[in-house]
Amino acid sequence: MKIIKSFVAAFSLYSKLPMPHINWGSEDMKYSVCFFPFVAAVIGLAEWGFIELARVLSLGGIIIVTLQIVIPLLITGGFHVDGFMDTMDALHSYQDREKKLEIMKDPHIGAFSVISLIIYLLVTAGFLSEVKDERAFYALGFSFALSRCLSGLGIVNMKMAKDKGMLKTEQESSGKRGCNIVLTIEAVLIAAGCIITCHEYAVAIIIAQAVAFIYYVNMSKKQFGGITGDLAGFFVVITELLCVIFVSILGMILKVI
Repeated sequence: MKIIKSFVAAFSLYSKLPMPHINWGSEDMKYSVCFFPFVAAVIGLAEWGFIELARVLSLGGIIIVTLQIVIPLLITGGFHVDGFMDTMDALHSYQDREKKLEIMKDPHIGAFSVISLIIYLLVTAGFLSEVKDERAFYALGFSFALSRCLSGLGIVNMKMAKDKGMLKTEQESSGKRGCNIVLTIEAVLIAAGCIITCHEYAVAIIIAQAVAFIYYVNMSKKQFGGITGDLAGFFVVITELLCVIFVSILGMILKVI
């Protein structure tokens, strides 16, 4: 029953997908982070399904790129993007650590977050428009789940920037050893599946995710003294962006070769 509640808690927290209403508390969140990649698997499957449908219907490039960007936002409710925007406002304030954390808590958005979001969407759309290989699209589908595995490992193991908050509660409630084992196994299986299916594009995905995670860990420690829920969302967004860029560039290189 606890595993079922953790599953429901994960989908209730990390997605807008309808879930049965059950009463769950912090103890029921013990393994919820293990199901974070399952939410991403739904995104990946939705993306793959849409690409196949677009091919059958011979949809144009603009509508394909637009819906590829929109699908994850519809499934997750965009809460990762909210974290990205809050983080960008904080980073561009150039204030001390405490002030940055206060800015992240502010429900209002600033100019830097809006500018950063516009840049993110334009860059994502631009590089997505250059992705043509079917294997590249499959690799991007795998990338959603792999990034959530890394995010989950960060949530379980990294120092929190604040002593309270939803992420702090989730970390304290989680079964650290069990979550580390499950998330690592999930990451290995996802990476293996990506390599078998997508070949060289899998390498681009893995490198992009490693670069994003290293940056995330170092930036969070230096700028905020640890991670927050907003920073976890920021990581997911920049990871998805880097994966699109790396896969697109690899596709361009392969065309020339």
